[in-house]
Amino acid sequence: MIPVRYGIYLAALDPTVGREIAKTRPVVVVSMDAMNRHAENVVVCPLTTKLQPTWRSRIQVRSAGKSAEIAVDQIRTISTLRLVKKGDVLAAADASRLRELIVEMYGLP
Repeated sequence: MIPVRYGIYLAALDPTVGREIAKTRPVVVVSMDAMNRHAENVVVCPLTTKLQPTWRSRIQVRSAGKSAEIAVDQIRTISTLRLVKKGDVLAAADASRLRELIVEMYGLP
């Protein structure tokens, strides 16, 4: 499977260390498609249903019919082997907000 940017995939994130988000959960791929086609790793932001509306590092979205947040503060690189199955694609407006928050937090386009 070749992941696509802003695709939502179910990913096995265990094992983790410290306060990293764990378990098998949806993630949004944020790495560029050119990287995704050639590398064995992708950059992702996990989704969580534990909402923290006052945290500036989170973006509220709807995924699989549920309220969720993209945890930009938990951005990480994972092996494509951790991707279990493909789900939705992030809405264009949410993808734009995600890009803006990544730039604000990390200074990356």
